[in-house]
Amino acid sequence: MEEIRNYTMNFGPQHPAAHGVLRLILEMDGEVVVRADPHIGLLHRGTEKLAESKPFSQSIGYMDRLDYVSMMCSEHAYVRAIEKLLGIQAPPRAQYIRTLFDEITRILNHLMWVGSNALDLGAMAVFLYAFREREELMDCYEAVSGARMHATYYRPGGVYRDLPTQMPQYRESPWHKGEDLKRLNQWRQGSMLDFLDAFSEDFPHKVDEYEELLTNNRIWKQRTVGIGVVSPEQARAWGMTGPMLRGSGIAWDLRKKQPYAAYADVDFDIPVGANGDCYDRYLVRMAEMRQSNRIIRQCVEWLRRNPGPVILESHKIIPPQRADMKEDMEALIHHFKLFTEGYTVPAGECYSAVEAPKGEFGVYMISDGANKPFRVKVRAPGFVHLSSMDEIVRGHMLADVVAMIGTYDVVFGEIDR
Repeated sequence: MEEIRNYTMNFGPQHPAAHGVLRLILEMDGEVVVRADPHIGLLHRGTEKLAESKPFSQSIGYMDRLDYVSMMCSEHAYVRAIEKLLGIQAPPRAQYIRTLFDEITRILNHLMWVGSNALDLGAMAVFLYAFREREELMDCYEAVSGARMHATYYRPGGVYRDLPTQMPQYRESPWHKGEDLKRLNQWRQGSMLDFLDAFSEDFPHKVDEYEELLTNNRIWKQRTVGIGVVSPEQARAWGMTGPMLRGSGIAWDLRKKQPYAAYADVDFDIPVGANGDCYDRYLVRMAEMRQSNRIIRQCVEWLRRNPGPVILESHKIIPPQRADMKEDMEALIHHFKLFTEGYTVPAGECYSAVEAPKGEFGVYMISDGANKPFRVKVRAPGFVHLSSMDEIVRGHMLADVVAMIGTYDVVFGEIDR
């Protein structure tokens, strides 16, 4: 019988676990990976250069499209960079709304992750369970911005508008009627805060359901325990952040270490792992969803008690209300000038980072005193994590590469910018 020889194979981009635009060139010794070379580059849109060609506020929407599963967190970093250069700060209510939506976004991201990662490893039901809760939270995105994904809701100086006093309801249709329609609209009788109150009370039970399907599942543990071990030293050396770093036992979280928005005023814990394998990173993300839910409850309670402005009154950077614009010529001109020419930002440079669901998402911005940034550079956590692929998967089986891609939680909008 002929000996098994080394050969090179393409993994992706059509493979479900390759998430569309990743091609891994794997050098194999039988079923064992000897070398992994990630090839990216089917998505490049030049986001950073586009941002340098437009007024500051016109690029907020580009941030949503980088990590298109963590939309508002990416907006947050960009908007905070502009605020730092302008020397302004959003009102307290806007800071709490940002904190609320950052955590809603974290849950949205982790639900997508647990569903798609389970699907990659052969568990189909979890995907359907996770999307059930995603639908509810997507409705919150839509209620405040009009868009289910690319919200463009954050603004320099605050947020676009206050939370709605009436949550949208399902209408009768051939698919939803009678008792089913009543059940769907049960939480939607009041404001968005009422809706989130009901959602956050119920959500821990839903996380219990995901854990019941996976946490002690023998097949799931065989696919994840001891797979893709990242030591604390490796995690630091590669510049890992987020669950990839915390899964290796390092309790680093920008929300605690360098608080922003309202994170200094809310109470939450940082979940950490012990072994740095795929299973620990799964447990960290599940625990993070529970902590995010805890923060949401605190934000809802504070927002109920503290009405107030959600954006600054500075007319140099904040456009007039649309109602005023339709009746007052001066307001119309003001609006037109702000949205065509924008505003000038004092010369300087800054780096603004947020604890996005995947890790540290940062925006480095230079202003030369013009109405558009001189330089924008995005620090995407997924790009850093994917760089370590070769070192981490060597010696693993081919099937473990799927688990490793899943545990990185890669989204290529931010990796191939």
